[in-house]
Amino acid sequence: MSEPLPMPPVTHRADGGERRVGVELEFSGLTLDEAAALVAAAVGGAVSAPGRYERSIDGDPAGAWQVEVDFGLLKELGRRERHRPELADAAGDLAEDVLRLLAAHVVPMEVVSPPLPLGRLAMMNDLIAELRAAGARGTGEEWAYAFGLQLNPEMPDTDADTVRHYLQAFLCLEDWLRERADVDLTRRLTAFAEPFSKAYARRVIAADYAPGLDGLIDDYLEANPTRNRALDLLPLLLYLDPARVRAVVDDPRVKPRPTLHYRLPNSEIEHPDWDLGVAWGDWLVVERLAASPARLQALCAAYAHFLSQPLERLVGDWSQTADAWLREHRLR
Repeated sequence: MSEPLPMPPVTHRADGGERRVGVELEFSGLTLDEAAALVAAAVGGAVSAPGRYERSIDGDPAGAWQVEVDFGLLKELGRRERHRPELADAAGDLAEDVLRLLAAHVVPMEVVSPPLPLGRLAMMNDLIAELRAAGARGTGEEWAYAFGLQLNPEMPDTDADTVRHYLQAFLCLEDWLRERADVDLTRRLTAFAEPFSKAYARRVIAADYAPGLDGLIDDYLEANPTRNRALDLLPLLLYLDPARVRAVVDDPRVKPRPTLHYRLPNSEIEHPDWDLGVAWGDWLVVERLAASPARLQALCAAYAHFLSQPLERLVGDWSQTADAWLREHRLR
């Protein structure tokens, strides 16, 4: 059994419950049923098949696990009945078969956990080891692979100040996190997690930026009406204000949940020394900074000064500056 993972400074929600984290892990090298069987064995669950390209594993007290081919259209086709005699249905079957063959080369398998209590998060490392031993391979195995590890940490609170602190902490650390993550070239080319604009960062880290939730949501939607960010706040904002978000973002893939959606890390499951601890350790720096308003304010001021100096932005390296600052303040 894996060693427990380090914990964030805030381990419980405002209502007293233990915070939870959802994990999404992409890989290739296993069939859908092979991956589902490994997950079922790990959690003591039973496998069912909502469709030809999806498996659900029930029995975990935290909720159902999902194993699926990460291709929305193919999953949709896989939920309908095949082999009807009508011509339209036959054409649909052919389209499904073509998509399935194409997807086999570039589309990852994905394991999606339920929201796991922090105390159970380390069990993901045991599952990663089982998947790797069975033949799972990550983004570095083939040039065309663009596989990631995504974290969905539950917010300790959903008031405006807490949301703002997490957002400010991430904006200050995004360049540092990107350098740490060493995002695979193929994943960068797919534009899955574009950086926040520097103009938006300057606005949010300003010393006088303290809007209520309505203003914070409006500002975010104006600058980021997309899932395509390394830290996607749309699920959280949709949970907080469905009407306000749906008026701007009508994307069915965005589901409401009281979590952040951290999309940056690679899936490097093929490497024996890789596990959840790599990405989790970096994310904890965001947690520590968000939980320390005085240090957050100081780093926001330093980053705002950096962004205000055109020459410094041209020749400087904020990720290295941030790294030195984090070490000095013992945040990493």
